[in-house]
Amino acid sequence: MTKTLVIAEKPSVAQDIVRALTPVSGKFDKHDEHFENERYVVTSAVGHLVEIQAPEQYDVKRGKWSFTHLPVIPPHFDLKPVDKTKTRLNAVVRQAKRKDVTELVNACDAGREGELIFRLIEQYAGGGKPLGKPVRRLWLQSMTPQAIRDGFAQLRSEQQMQGLADAARSRSEADWLVGINGTRAMTAFNSRDGGFFLTTVGRVQTPTLSIVVEREEQIRKFVSRDYWEIHGSFLAEAGSYPGKWFDPAWKKANAPLLPSGDPDPEWRADRVWSEAEARTIADAARGRPATVTEESKPTTQASPLLFDLTSLQREANSRFGFSAKTTLALAQSLYERHKALTYPRTDSRALPEDYLPVVKQTMGMLATSGMKHLAPFAQQAIDGNYVKPTKRVFDNAKVSDHFAIIPTLQAPSGLSDAEQKLYDFVVRRFLSVFFPSAEFQVTTRISTVEREGKKYAFRSDGKVLVKPGWMAIYGKEAVSEDDEKDGKNLVPVKPGEQVLAESVEPKGLRTRPPARYSEATLLGAMEGAGKFVEDDELREAMQEKGLGTPATRAAIIEGLLTEKYMLREGRELIPTAKAFQLMTLLRGLQVEELSRPELTGEWEYKLAQMEKGQLSRAAFMREIAEMTQHIVKKAKEYDRDTVPGDYATLAAPCPNCGGIVKENYRRYACTGKSGSGTDACGFSFTKSPAGRTFEIAEAEQLVATKHIGPLEGFRSKAGWPFVAEIDLAWNEEDKNYKLEFDFGDDKDDPAATGEIIDFGGQPNYGPCPKCGGGVYELGANYVCEHSVPTPKHATPSCDFKTGKVILQQPVDEAQIRKLLAEGKTDLLDKFVSMRTRRAFKAFLAWNKDEGKVTFEFEPRESKFPPRKTFARAAPAAAKKAAAKKAPAAKAAAKAPAAKKAPRKAAAGSGLKPSAALAAVIGDEPVLRTEATKKLWDYIKAHGLQDPADKRSIRADARLQAVFDKPSATMFELAGILGRHLS
Repeated sequence: MTKTLVIAEKPSVAQDIVRALTPVSGKFDKHDEHFENERYVVTSAVGHLVEIQAPEQYDVKRGKWSFTHLPVIPPHFDLKPVDKTKTRLNAVVRQAKRKDVTELVNACDAGREGELIFRLIEQYAGGGKPLGKPVRRLWLQSMTPQAIRDGFAQLRSEQQMQGLADAARSRSEADWLVGINGTRAMTAFNSRDGGFFLTTVGRVQTPTLSIVVEREEQIRKFVSRDYWEIHGSFLAEAGSYPGKWFDPAWKKANAPLLPSGDPDPEWRADRVWSEAEARTIADAARGRPATVTEESKPTTQASPLLFDLTSLQREANSRFGFSAKTTLALAQSLYERHKALTYPRTDSRALPEDYLPVVKQTMGMLATSGMKHLAPFAQQAIDGNYVKPTKRVFDNAKVSDHFAIIPTLQAPSGLSDAEQKLYDFVVRRFLSVFFPSAEFQVTTRISTVEREGKKYAFRSDGKVLVKPGWMAIYGKEAVSEDDEKDGKNLVPVKPGEQVLAESVEPKGLRTRPPARYSEATLLGAMEGAGKFVEDDELREAMQEKGLGTPATRAAIIEGLLTEKYMLREGRELIPTAKAFQLMTLLRGLQVEELSRPELTGEWEYKLAQMEKGQLSRAAFMREIAEMTQHIVKKAKEYDRDTVPGDYATLAAPCPNCGGIVKENYRRYACTGKSGSGTDACGFSFTKSPAGRTFEIAEAEQLVATKHIGPLEGFRSKAGWPFVAEIDLAWNEEDKNYKLEFDFGDDKDDPAATGEIIDFGGQPNYGPCPKCGGGVYELGANYVCEHSVPTPKHATPSCDFKTGKVILQQPVDEAQIRKLLAEGKTDLLDKFVSMRTRRAFKAFLAWNKDEGKVTFEFEPRESKFPPRKTFARAAPAAAKKAAAKKAPAAKAAAKAPAAKKAPRKAAAGSGLKPSAALAAVIGDEPVLRTEATKKLWDYIKAHGLQDPADKRSIRADARLQAVFDKPSATMFELAGILGRHLS
């Protein structure tokens, strides 16, 4: 009997499909890698299992990146398994190749990425070609059991999905081409002078970054100007009301021109630009009678549209402070785990026209739900027959592959606080879109003072909520006419009544620069391809040309933060010096493809056309290849020293000659006292030592004080991150100052200084494996007593040394003792590879042949156990036996978690603090690492770091007894602790 293989995107979806199909197709048996019954085999990926790569002969060569092998534009792409999920891939492929499996169903997420995940798995299973078995597509908008069954009843053909598959492959290949070629070309350009300056670029991430950089440039160049407004208070029979002067003859077209030739954007009808003019107007109007004209009319305001993912992310960021990544994760959980929301990765804000009955059912569910704060509004919508087939909500033309995010028919339970907030947020929007518009009474009142033939007009605006309509869902009620708590109601004025300008005063203000982007506003700018659009309908019309897709925008922003192109301060996104340097380079190279948001928006638009069958894949990829060739050609040909840019001039003088220090593309350099460079002294330093770019303020501090730090974000030649301080040190040979790294502990290293070290009072951790001498703690290392000068052994004769932290893995007292006593530590799990940046587990072991401490790994079988996503079906007897073992199994499962807790000394173990140290950290036995942490907590809590020199600790009364002196440096703390622990 033949079967159909269903491949979902993740295990939880596979389980949902099995539960939905069981009532109609029979019970499924569980196996290690899949579920199976008479008709279906159901298995799943875990996201991307396969990725594209260039064929061997076209691959970018390993080693130092250079222009030699660029550009790389292969005629086709090969596939390779994702390393972390090879086991899962093999399991899926094994099922796909079964002879009794004659048809495949693509049940991956409904969208471009889901289509790509399945297509690459199918191609890989076929040895690089399609597997040759018919494929149909399950397209789910909701994860409820009925929605899944309906989806299986309406499976789509492979031909129907071909446009989406082409767009998915084209997007993936375009990102590879631009990302690999662009990143390696720009990195090669920036690394020409040696070192390795990683400069990542991307088809979408770089134009997104340019939006943020351009805004920051506007802020930096903004020159604040003084202006004045004239505010008055007018007395009528019914009371006072405010008014603000304005020029009735003002027209935007008459705005004066700036030096750039652009109209002054700060020009307003209610602003004057000199204090004298403001005082003249105020003095002329003050105490004078005024005539009143008034226009009052009703207006309505409809509710906002339903949410798509981007609008949900924007508003959740503004309302709750959620990042775009957090909002997507919450919405995905509400869709996938709780089945409470429809598919979240959507760019549509409308519903299908045939969805009216489902919406009415959803209203019924909400009306009978336990949400007391929202259920009455759902009942009101039912009683008032609010759900009607309006084009604003139900419009097939505005529905793409997915429709708007709305609640499903399933009432959720067990939500986290954050999930509940987001669910309520979506439910309120869903309810409000069917409610009547809010009704306001808007009044515009003009109070005109005449004096000596001149007229001075003051405008007053009032807005009263008459019927709240949909706003009631958000807690807003209509206010009575005499309720002025919102400050927008105006006291009435009788027809023909004259009022008195009882007080009129000028108010001095200053123009303000544009606001920095938050995630909310940046998402809006990405959606409009760099043009921030507030209006819902207009933004919806532009979104097909946006940067990225609703599903990818959060990841793009997070990627820019990870690469240190931006920093997040509160809700603001601030570009770093590294971002400015990249934009300067791209502009100098005239690589518009990587810096213009509008152009990348056009590419997204073309991908959308491809999904609809309106553009061929071949034509699009030709454009991408041409663009890639242009990027590499420009980078190869350009002389880096002439890259133009808007560079800074430092306020701090050259430390060597007192000349003017200016920025260029690569360096900060002295240009002499003339500033022209003719009398320059030769002083300069790189802007990006070890791959970290100085902010301008940091460069200022370094030049002014010849020292800065500690700073994070440096990378070694091997790509390893490190922290260091930086000095401008005098170089006698060059007779000038040079930039040098200062790691602090080198200065205090007795091996370098020849200082005599006394290990008296410090614990001996065990015999040195090289010479048998004692091993002690010194600075950042454990060292043999014979490796440094001591009173008994003035000339070092051994070189044993091993770090207290190795590849980010702390090596505490217990582990160094075990290493010295037994030759090997326990299995440690916090090492991080310098090459792959991945965490790994290993033993530290003494290698006698190499004469040093090396890694020793677990046997491969235990390190990589088979991945068991699904439990194998067990006979009743086996299940019963397993149930008896369950308590022991649970206890075993909890054991590893205990190891991950912060390490503390077991009762009766650890080192005993001295009386002086106990007064600071307590008198319980502690491990040395725990003592260090407690000491630092005390120092920070009492503000004992010297503000002028963070490395220096000022002793209070308690620390004076520990230090035995008024202060100590951070590098001395380990030695001091050693004297107080026994």
